[in-house]
Amino acid sequence: MVTVEERYEHLEKTIRGYNISADLGQIRAAYEYAREHHGEQMRRDGSPYITHPLQVAQIVAEMRLDSESIIAALLHDCIEDTDCCYEDIAKRFGVTVADVVDGVTKLTRVKYSTMEEEQMENLRKMLFAMSRDIRVILIKIADRLHNMRTMEYQTPAKQKKKSFETMEIYAPIAHRLGLAKIKWELEDLSLKYLDPVAYEDIRQKLAAGSAQHGKFMSHIQEEINARLAEEGIPHATVYGRMKHPYSIYRKMYLQEKTMEELYDLFAFRVLVDTVPDCYNVLGVIHDIYKPILGRFKDYIATPKPNMYQSLHTTVIGEEGIPFEVQIRTYDMHAIAEYGVAAHWKYKQGIRGESGEASYEWIRRLLENQEDTDAEEFISSLKVDLFADEVFVFTPRGDVVNLPAGATPIDFAYSIHSAIGNTMVGAKVNGRMVGYDYQLHNGDVVEINTSKAAHGPSRDWMTIAKSSEARSKIRQWFKRERREENIARGRASFESELKHVGLNLSQVTAPDVLSSILKRVSFQSLDEMYAAIGYGGYTALKAVNRVRDELLQMSRAAALEKAAQEAAAAKAAQEAAKQPSLPRKVKSEKGIVVEGLSNCLVKFSKCCTPVPGDEITGFITRGYGVSVHRKDCPNADPARNAADQGRWIKVSWGEDVYESYSTSLEVVAKDRNNLLMDISAALSTCKVSVSNLNVHATADGFAIFHLTISVADSKQLEQVMRKIQQISSVMKVNRPAG
Repeated sequence: MVTVEERYEHLEKTIRGYNISADLGQIRAAYEYAREHHGEQMRRDGSPYITHPLQVAQIVAEMRLDSESIIAALLHDCIEDTDCCYEDIAKRFGVTVADVVDGVTKLTRVKYSTMEEEQMENLRKMLFAMSRDIRVILIKIADRLHNMRTMEYQTPAKQKKKSFETMEIYAPIAHRLGLAKIKWELEDLSLKYLDPVAYEDIRQKLAAGSAQHGKFMSHIQEEINARLAEEGIPHATVYGRMKHPYSIYRKMYLQEKTMEELYDLFAFRVLVDTVPDCYNVLGVIHDIYKPILGRFKDYIATPKPNMYQSLHTTVIGEEGIPFEVQIRTYDMHAIAEYGVAAHWKYKQGIRGESGEASYEWIRRLLENQEDTDAEEFISSLKVDLFADEVFVFTPRGDVVNLPAGATPIDFAYSIHSAIGNTMVGAKVNGRMVGYDYQLHNGDVVEINTSKAAHGPSRDWMTIAKSSEARSKIRQWFKRERREENIARGRASFESELKHVGLNLSQVTAPDVLSSILKRVSFQSLDEMYAAIGYGGYTALKAVNRVRDELLQMSRAAALEKAAQEAAAAKAAQEAAKQPSLPRKVKSEKGIVVEGLSNCLVKFSKCCTPVPGDEITGFITRGYGVSVHRKDCPNADPARNAADQGRWIKVSWGEDVYESYSTSLEVVAKDRNNLLMDISAALSTCKVSVSNLNVHATADGFAIFHLTISVADSKQLEQVMRKIQQISSVMKVNRPAG
């Protein structure tokens, strides 16, 4: 067994191997700090918890990151799992380290209600973290890699859940960041738990054929080395490898073949010093072996968005077995293995918030997910972030990379939103094509525009493949066609309502509308209609949420009615058993509700009753009984004939509060010191004022709105008389309705 101290010594040795200026004193301090705070915590495999941060830091060191990254990796679980806080880490190790640790912690704390929300928030938080400091996601990926390496100690349910999340989110992000080595391991470890039978079958077959495979790869390697020596290509390194298990599994699944039917299981790499040497090696490889047409890719001239550069060619050897050869420089190989991590300039001390163009795609993805719901965000982001790319050219020869399946619409909007909005046609390789034409690698695309163009068509939303194009189309419709969007959105919404047996009047009823708007997260129905009209929200989702809210309110009302009926029946039974004994009724906020106890009570804001007022009660949907003054216009049963059955008798109990909040309106001729006189009157009556608003009218009057606290209606009448006696006061009344 390797001891904890031996693990740390191995970490220091790795760091010294690539960063002679690393701050080993601070790294040692971070290790001891983490070890002290994790204390007696243990992992599921029985090892001390500190072994996990140490292994995460080891993976980060193998990425060749800076000292701050190593320190943050050692501390990454301290805020989450121990009693230390952000401020303490910032004080001991600096604000930058604390920010990175806090960023990793926030990603860990994500909790979700649905799979769509889970994926959306995970991706959104990761993109945001990446846009601020790329090291946050690099450490999080290292954390996930070590967790996957020790996943055997978790329950089967957690193994599948974490493996699915790794395959859906972490492996694709590792790919997008160029972390090829880590991506392969994450995929293989995930497959081990997602399809253990297939994984074990592939692993056993690879093991069984390892001797034969090794012999084949050694032979090819010797052939290439000998020929490169003859051609005088210096410092070339050649090595072969088998494709990793998930790559084989994916080929078997996509091509519907068994492993025995797959022949391109081998890949060879040739590493050289310079770019011209790469192309010289390509010529040598094509001279030795027969190249397969259509299987050559030049990622040196057109690098991938994750900075990957290499020449790829597939050839057939003398044995008739096809294999791939990748040719790249040593610098390109470092980027291929560690992606953005290979660009981390620790010696220059570049911070994560540097505005390098390499990370601009992250900010674009964040911008493009605005105005989209969870489902669309997930599907579009997977296209933009994880799908294969197609490389096309502008007429001037500039390279533009787009998701596979992209159309001229995607190309136009990737250049500029104004190009897309004024597009009237497109040419590919000098020939006119339709808007839905799928672009291919190497196409030269030219967009025809016109100032007289009427803007994008709504059909383009379904034709465009990238979220960038769809986002810009939505923005145009949102800005230019609001009235049309509202009309279109309302029609779609009403149509969906009919499909589920609802009508618009049920949604717009005053007692439910505010709850409906809160459920769909809009300020008004017009806002929701506009969002549906320009494509930022779907009518189906809106109606589903409306239906759920109405159903929930209906259930709450039914439960409340049943509770009232049960309480009334119980009260009647008790009264029948003991007719001569007076029963003490418990009040709620000083209010006794006929036939009910422990009932939720609230005082209506329209008339603000106080003890001594004649009152009545109204049974609301889900919010208990609302108490009104009997002279309040809203308490007139004839006003809402449909709700007559919901009025209930209420009265003031013996255990009223010391004070109740109520409202007054004072109308007076405006003059100097009027406010002072009213304040003096209120002070004389010993009432507190919680709110006072006053505004002057054009014809010389002043209108005061006061919210005061009084014990009962007698004290309130005293206050009103006192204010009425003030010079120039015309009227004092209690608002209602």
